[in-house]
Amino acid sequence: MSAIPKDPVILLSFLNTKLRDSYSSLPALCDDLELDMNQLKEKIAAIGYTYDSDQNKFI
Repeated sequence: MSAIPKDPVILLSFLNTKLRDSYSSLPALCDDLELDMNQLKEKIAAIGYTYDSDQNKFI
């Protein structure tokens, strides 16, 4: 998880941009980048956002 931003707000922007531009789902992003999906969700939840699979973004 070292190649992604550490700051949760910057991480949110990073993830939503990747999801919009390159990935059809959060599981696909996590598989490709070898990231732990639960850790990402927890970090983003700490700033009040959750993943919406229908919209394919954190809202």
